Amino acid sequence: MGRLQGKTAVITGGSSGIGLATAKRFVAEGATVFIMGRRRDRLDAAVAAIGGNVHAVQGDVAVPEDLDRLYAAIRQAGRRIDVVFANAGAAVAGTLGAITMADFDAVVNVNMRGTLFTVQKALPLLNERASIVLTGSIAGVKGRAGRSVYAASKAALRAFARTWASDLKERGVRVNLINPGPTETAALAGASQAVHDQLAAPILRGALGQPEEIAAAVLFLASDDAVFVNASELFADGGYAQV
Repeated sequence: MGRLQGKTAVITGGSSGIGLATAKRFVAEGATVFIMGRRRDRLDAAVAAIGGNVHAVQGDVAVPEDLDRLYAAIRQAGRRIDVVFANAGAAVAGTLGAITMADFDAVVNVNMRGTLFTVQKALPLLNERASIVLTGSIAGVKGRAGRSVYAASKAALRAFARTWASDLKERGVRVNLINPGPTETAALAGASQAVHDQLAAPILRGALGQPEEIAAAVLFLASDDAVFVNASELFADGGYAQV
């Protein structure tokens, strides 16, 4: 029997990369999964790749009405939620002095506001002892130039995980943060070998992470294997931010 047998999971940013790999893993472990993404073509491709027990809702976590449609679809399916993986994220680079209001809004509206309302709007459907996993980043603890807004938005998710775990303790709901290191996703598809090498250099094995490896860590946090893990952050970064 799978570790998520009979459970229902929500994954935002579920049409590619870490979100898609996690959706595949959750379904393989027995869950019914609702994924959300902005692009219909990617959602359709994700559904085909997952192969079953998956429902796709097109939408943007920064748009409250889109989140309402996601949870309406879960209600209409007669489901309640056991796992929320708030994974959707956005990144815009810019050094101090060159950051625009539009850059700030593009990142914060998705990474902070979108994450907050993804979780808050799920609460009426959330089962007791459910698990919430937020996608942070090693950027939240590193000081890379040109990444201040992105880094701050991810650091904020650490505070979200801590405070929400306290808010939801009476319901037995756990809230944890997964902090991936550089991972081989579509975002790096067009990057040069030099960029890949630069990102991989601080990783102890000398190679980027794979989405499936991050998904395995998310599965741990989502499952009852992590029943005593709460208000914590797990670095799935190959040692990048640790040594």
